[in-house]
Amino acid sequence: MKNLDLNLLPQLQVLLELRNVSRAAERLQLSQPATSAAMARLRRHFDDELLVRNGRTYDLTPFAQALVPLVDEAMLHVQRATRVRSGFDAATSEREFIIAASDYAAALIVSPLRQILRQEAPNVSVDFVPTAGTGIQGQMADFSKIDLLVGPTGYHMQGASKQLFRDSFVAIADTGNPLFQQPRLGLEDLTTVPHAVGYFGEGISTPADKLFESRGVQRRVAAVVAGFLSLPLLVEGTDLVALVPRMLAARAQRGADIAVLEFSEGAEASLVEAMYWHPSQTEDPASAWLRSVVQRACARLHELFPVTAHPVTITVTDTR
Repeated sequence: MKNLDLNLLPQLQVLLELRNVSRAAERLQLSQPATSAAMARLRRHFDDELLVRNGRTYDLTPFAQALVPLVDEAMLHVQRATRVRSGFDAATSEREFIIAASDYAAALIVSPLRQILRQEAPNVSVDFVPTAGTGIQGQMADFSKIDLLVGPTGYHMQGASKQLFRDSFVAIADTGNPLFQQPRLGLEDLTTVPHAVGYFGEGISTPADKLFESRGVQRRVAAVVAGFLSLPLLVEGTDLVALVPRMLAARAQRGADIAVLEFSEGAEASLVEAMYWHPSQTEDPASAWLRSVVQRACARLHELFPVTAHPVTITVTDTR
């Protein structure tokens, strides 16, 4: 980007992301004429239109599409360079951190994390943003927008990583559901009742989905919602059943009239959550402190969220 005014770099990143001058101006808190002028300068510099009209919207030119990861990476390094300090004093810092996480992970982590912050860093704020629906997919360019990502292992997340905690799936239903009157239950019995399921994106299967798929059985899906967090509310007072992570079920039991069915030993569908960060952040004192806080918060989760399970467990056999 020789001879490019680096003050245009944030405008370029937002224009490539939003593909709309008016929306970019709003995001950047600039006037539309100023943003249009920046767009004109960028087009002259690159000798490319960057955005081309397609009906009522704009598309990126092939050159602009190739620019996206390069600009995101450049912005990441600029942001890191301006944030890096030789030391980090959590007790006096007023730093704002951003963590991307699923609704499930955020619901578990926030409480123990806040307890640590109150004691060690009363002026530090940690904002959680969702991974679903925000365009954050665990790619390297995403770290230009966030400080840390908490997400499941096994889904090709990029960056440096460290495991945080393990959970396993359980079945939840309203306490009056007829399922709880049966003396024994198998996975096939769950296929006879309607299910509520969490959706995480096209082609993404959760460990619960894979449990049914691996046994060659299919659920009767009656309701689909984004994420896991609202599933306990859906099953309460209905005939629906849902499979959710065990600690989320324990959290929901505190306020919802639901019961929990665990799977027999050795048949659980496991979920391992990890934290991910850009390798350039590894030695940054502030980033290292944030990771330590998240790790310490997660170390308390099983203690904070014990589940009260129904005495009958679900047995799983291979029906294929």
